[in-house]
Amino acid sequence: MKIEKLTIGAVTASVIAMAALAHGGATGIVKERMDGMGVMKEAVKVLTPMMQGQTAYDADVIRSEAAKIGDHAGEAMTRLFPEGSGGAPSETKDVVWEDWQEFAALAEQLRVVADGLELAAENGLMMAGTSGQRANMMGGSTMMNGSTMMGGGFMMGGSSNMMDFADMPADGVFTMLGQVCSACHTRFRAEK
Repeated sequence: MKIEKLTIGAVTASVIAMAALAHGGATGIVKERMDGMGVMKEAVKVLTPMMQGQTAYDADVIRSEAAKIGDHAGEAMTRLFPEGSGGAPSETKDVVWEDWQEFAALAEQLRVVADGLELAAENGLMMAGTSGQRANMMGGSTMMNGSTMMGGGFMMGGSSNMMDFADMPADGVFTMLGQVCSACHTRFRAEK
């Protein structure tokens, strides 16, 4: 449970850092993408206390907030990064356009995991499930049909099976969502 709270805390910090952008002077497409990041930040702020067991679990709220994230991920996200839209006040590194395939893949992975969180909403939290679920999700080195989270199969171009998400605890999927956000921020977002 302590590891789970630390992981969820890291997810929250990562997403809040992403969206704690001062819109100072942003206009056009840069403001539009900052606004989209803000929507995702707010969704994570709603979901985090629920995933930590600090507020009442509500599957409808999880589905709604996951849908907001999904609506701003994938192609909806990548279209907001036309070449030449970097520079202040944007915090986007130029590597976005230099390594577009990786950026687009992470944007799509975020959409897939957000959709998966909608499917997993009815499953409740890991801490409420069996110890086998918890051990499989937190202690093992693989996810989703034996593929590593960031190395093979699911996350880096393999097939994603939405049924896998439908069988997972919601906080496990939420943790995956945070890992995708963190991977993208580390590679593509400039530090202030």
